[in-house]
Amino acid sequence: MSKAHSQPEVLVSHGNARLTFHGRLLIVERHRGGMPKAHIASAMGVSRKCVKKWIDRYDDEGLAGLHDRSSRPHTMPAKTSPEAEAAVVAARAKHREGPDTLGPKVGVPARTVSRILRRHQVPYLRELDPMTGEVIRSSKQTAVRYERDKPGELVHMDVKKLGRIPDGGGWRVHGRQIPRDRVNGPGFDFVHSLVDDHSRLAYSEVLPDEKGATCAGFLERAIDYFAAHGITRIERLMTDNAWAYKWSLREVCAAHQIRQKFISPHCPWQNGKVERLNRTLATEWAYRQIFTSNDQRTEALAPWLEYYNTQRRHSALEGKPPISRLLPT
Repeated sequence: MSKAHSQPEVLVSHGNARLTFHGRLLIVERHRGGMPKAHIASAMGVSRKCVKKWIDRYDDEGLAGLHDRSSRPHTMPAKTSPEAEAAVVAARAKHREGPDTLGPKVGVPARTVSRILRRHQVPYLRELDPMTGEVIRSSKQTAVRYERDKPGELVHMDVKKLGRIPDGGGWRVHGRQIPRDRVNGPGFDFVHSLVDDHSRLAYSEVLPDEKGATCAGFLERAIDYFAAHGITRIERLMTDNAWAYKWSLREVCAAHQIRQKFISPHCPWQNGKVERLNRTLATEWAYRQIFTSNDQRTEALAPWLEYYNTQRRHSALEGKPPISRLLPT
């Protein structure tokens, strides 16, 4: 057994392997000790073929033969050639077009074009100046996901603008062929929202504007709502750089000892949790069903919020609702 123990190593096998390195070494040791292969297979809970494979590999390669090997195929006949990849990258730089347009030009499927561009770290078109092709948008500074440790440590606030629904319903009821008065139309509602960073508890109201006094009044009511659900102390409030947030919330924040934080200019993803709530509001409340009046949609917000906070599965909370992270009140 001197050969087997000449190079002691501690290695961890890959997740799908039935045997670890030490299990394979035990097969070899038992075989060299005179134990039949069938008995080894039964004791180890593997097939005779598996036992023979590791014994033969040890005989051919020694201890190195018991280590994991890459599962990558030895040959890849369908792999895109380096010349084709270079042509895709060059065509993107020249034409500044997406995969669906570039694919037919270079003779490569659009999905393959997309993979090649990502593999070569070619910037997305949305990040480029359409005239010069130069990168003009900054990279996201908060690409790494974060989450505060306790409720109330940080809350996010924002406003989403929604077109009001005329009495009798809008185009979702009557179709897009109905005339639209862009000057004297029904106008807009402003959905103000506050989200807790840790628990994702949310509070929203439909209000007529986004002026300073309106924002301040909403924040006061949101603070009361959070307190009623167990978040009695809000430490920080994050918003964008809107004038109403910068100046009109000072007194409310001072009265409740809340520290204001502002995102960097033109970086809405830094306030991403409430931005994501805005999208959820649109898809699951505002546009989920057909409303025949603006009041009908507004009245549906409170029941939906109750469902969101107490029942709706949240992917960031391991499939649990926000209330699961709060103490009973």
